[in-house]
Amino acid sequence: MKILSDRSIAIIGFGEVPNVKSSMANALDLAAYAAREALDSCGLDLADIDGVTTHTPLSEAGDPFWSNLLVETLGLSCHWLQSSDLGGTIAISNLSRAAAAIHAGQCETVLCLCADAPSTQYLGRQGGHRESLADPMGWAGPITGFGLLASAYAARFGWPAEALAKIAVTSRANAMANPNVCSAFRKPLSTEDYFASRMISDPLRLLDCVMRCDGANAVIVTTTDRARALGLKRWVHPIAYREITNPDPQQRSTDLLESGFSQIGPKVFNDAGLAPSDIDVLQLYDDFTFAVLLQLEELGFCPRGQGARFIERRDLSAGGNLPLNTGGGQLSAGQCGLAGGGIGLVEAVRQLMDQAHGRQVAGASTALVSGLGVLPYAGNWGTSAALILETAHA
Repeated sequence: MKILSDRSIAIIGFGEVPNVKSSMANALDLAAYAAREALDSCGLDLADIDGVTTHTPLSEAGDPFWSNLLVETLGLSCHWLQSSDLGGTIAISNLSRAAAAIHAGQCETVLCLCADAPSTQYLGRQGGHRESLADPMGWAGPITGFGLLASAYAARFGWPAEALAKIAVTSRANAMANPNVCSAFRKPLSTEDYFASRMISDPLRLLDCVMRCDGANAVIVTTTDRARALGLKRWVHPIAYREITNPDPQQRSTDLLESGFSQIGPKVFNDAGLAPSDIDVLQLYDDFTFAVLLQLEELGFCPRGQGARFIERRDLSAGGNLPLNTGGGQLSAGQCGLAGGGIGLVEAVRQLMDQAHGRQVAGASTALVSGLGVLPYAGNWGTSAALILETAHA
């Protein structure tokens, strides 16, 4: 993946709207705020943007012209426009596509923008097997699917309750220094609180689960040459990216726990010339605590079935030896619909630009951001994606 490994692409700005449980706004309003903050962070204006990546929000699902409406509302004129439907991978998968478009000469400076307001209205709907096979059996959304995955893990390796409690408690502690987290999470969480939370989809508890909210986030991507020409002192290089969707199309594997991360993990580290131990900051997609543990195993940070021991032996705080979801992640910032995956990306960029005030990882120079999307019928998540970032100075 030469367009990333040669470090010719740079992330130069970022923006984020504070997450709100119920904003009484729409996705366009939130997008505008995130876009303005991203532009201001690197001294650009609307006229400097000639490309946009986005997605159709859950609050606007069914609008076939959403991306057109977005750029019209923001006052942008684009030579390249991309809309994605890869769920929790949208933020990082769109960034990779922006890099490819820049490399191909279709545009030079791209606003990668995610926004959603599912509290205002929720129009998302899945068809296919979901309607005919899952819904009649009581499918209640991702919590049902992850409950099944968690049960399979517990039967094979034992249930890692203490490790998951540690993820939840540390995420909340990390969130205390992030002014953008949802107000519902602005209070400490103890291990006792975690175990006192009710069972939702056995063996997953309430505090294993993400909470939906409204929000928006954005990053600005351009060439490294332009970053230098703008006189910027610091930027972030995306140096490796891999994704896979439907990793077992013939359904040959009988391992329910195996995801696409087991295939792309070695490749993304090889592309970057790094090992898992070289990553300074981890921003793992965390719609459930269990998803974090499983990704650590699948990406190669520890062997299969050893996630609990790996977590219990490490300090996951910003000052620890494995800083994980340093802004609180989605678990303690809130999942702003299909913009949720952007929380980890923006936090990673913020860390590598040394702007994570109150939670800065000292000397952070590398970060890994993951994304996952959709639960297929009787299987692990359908899309797995991983992005590795590296800081750079003028």
